[in-house]
Amino acid sequence: MERNRIAIVTGGSRGIGAATAKLAAQAGYRVCIAYRHRQKEADDVVSAIERDGGEAMAVGADVGREADVMRLFDAVDRRFGEVTALVNNAGILERQMRVEEMDAERLTRVFNANVVGSFLCAREAVRRMSTRHGGHGGAIVNVSSVAARLGSPNEYIDYAASKAAIDTLTVGLAKEVAAEGIRVNCVRPGSIYTEIHASGGEPGRVDRVKSRIPMQRGGEADEIARAIVWLLSDEASYMTGSLVDVAGGL
Repeated sequence: MERNRIAIVTGGSRGIGAATAKLAAQAGYRVCIAYRHRQKEADDVVSAIERDGGEAMAVGADVGREADVMRLFDAVDRRFGEVTALVNNAGILERQMRVEEMDAERLTRVFNANVVGSFLCAREAVRRMSTRHGGHGGAIVNVSSVAARLGSPNEYIDYAASKAAIDTLTVGLAKEVAAEGIRVNCVRPGSIYTEIHASGGEPGRVDRVKSRIPMQRGGEADEIARAIVWLLSDEASYMTGSLVDVAGGL
C-alpha cells in the first residue's frame, strides 16, 4: 500500500454499511464505522474486521448534527489520521404514506438525516482530502437509491426526493473538487434485503416487489458493497460524478 488508506462509513452498523466496512477493511483500509444508535452492532462489525486482521473503530454520531460530524472526523484524525475515503451511507426511511399525510416533522427528520448529514460529512472530508487544503486527495461515494428516479409514489416520496438531492450533491461536488485530487461518485441501490424496509412498515417489501425487477430478485448488501469499494479504488481512477445503478435492471 503506497500510503495510509482510511475510510469512514456512515450508517456502518448494519446492512449495506456493515458489508461495505468489512469489504473496505479486506481491501486494506483502516475503517471507522459511524453509527447513531446501534452500538452493539457497530462493535460487532469492528470485532469481525479485527478477527480478519484489519483495523477498525466505531464512533457514535448523528450525522444530521454538525457537532457530531465534527467529533466523528476528529476522532478518526486522532486514531488513524486524515480520512482518504468517505462512504455517505447513513439514511432513514419512515412509514409508507402519501404526501398529503406527511407532516413537517417527518420531512425534517428525513432530509436532515439523508441530505444534511451527507453534506456535512462531505464538507469535513473535503477539508482533509483536498490538495487546496494541503491534503493528498481521496474518494467519496454517496449512497443514493433508484427511488431518486422512480419517485416511490404512495410509499415514500420524501425519501426518494432526499436521494435525488444526493444525486445532485454527487454531480456538483465532483465537478467542484475534481482538480483537487478528489473523486465523488454515487451508487444507487435498488430493492435490497436490509432492515430498512421494516422502518417503512413492510419488512417483506423486497419479496413483494421483486417480480417488477428485470432480474426477478432482490439484491444483497454485499452486491452493493462491492460496487462502493470498487468506486473507492484506483480501478475507478477516471470516474467522477458518476451515478451507478446496482438495481437488477430497474
